[in-house]
Amino acid sequence: MRIALVSEHANPLAALGGEDAGGQNVHVAALAGGLARRGHDVTVYTRRDDADVPARVACPDGYVVEHVVAGPATHVPKDDLLPYMDEMGDRMRARWRRRPVDLVHAHFWMSGLAALRATRGSSTPVVQTFHALGSVKRRHQGAADTSPPTRIELERRLCRDVDHVIATCTDEVHELQDLGLGTGRATVIPCGVDVSHFTPDGPAAPRGTEDHRLLVIGRLVVRKGIGNVLEALAQVPGAELVVAGGPAPERLGKLAARLGVADRVRFVGGVAPTRSPR
Repeated sequence: MRIALVSEHANPLAALGGEDAGGQNVHVAALAGGLARRGHDVTVYTRRDDADVPARVACPDGYVVEHVVAGPATHVPKDDLLPYMDEMGDRMRARWRRRPVDLVHAHFWMSGLAALRATRGSSTPVVQTFHALGSVKRRHQGAADTSPPTRIELERRLCRDVDHVIATCTDEVHELQDLGLGTGRATVIPCGVDVSHFTPDGPAAPRGTEDHRLLVIGRLVVRKGIGNVLEALAQVPGAELVVAGGPAPERLGKLAARLGVADRVRFVGGVAPTRSPR
């Protein structure tokens, strides 16, 4: 089967830990590689954000990444990408006319819009994974939410127009139903862990003097909730907290000091994927 994964901002080739480069990039790369190992012809379509990158890159895991011209060939924050999704959809449509695909799997809501535009008038099914929902983001971030104001309505449209949704948890299904997704139109496939990479055996990072160790690994941005972990640590005596990720944690360091747990928190900075199991 010829499968197109559309991931407008989360390029599986991007260096992890940068702005807008994290879990979705890993998810798409792992999915593409897994599908390729099962014998499928897989191409990931992502927006070209660097004039020097090749238009097409063959990856060691057996899939191809195509960099689609849509807007300027430079980094654009993902919340500012909506105006370029029509162009991305039109360019994918032109590609797929020459070389049709059997299935399109869109990742993130803007990718879904581009995928629907690219497949309009065809019988090619579009599957959608949202990865995050505007309704949830607005509920928790309020005025700090930088999403386009039309996001929730456009996600509602996706719930109506895509062929099926792959959700990552049952709570997401309830949110999608509130947006109008019909019963039976979502399948839950939880995000997983590569247990061949992350194992309980092998070398471990040095421990502190506390009896227990807690770990947070990810980008240190407000919406990841690491401040909540620091607040919880204050209620968990006898435990150290190791925080792996960037950028610089000045805000979190001040919070740890204010909570009286700074002596039990270690910020180790960004950690390469090869080193993260330790």
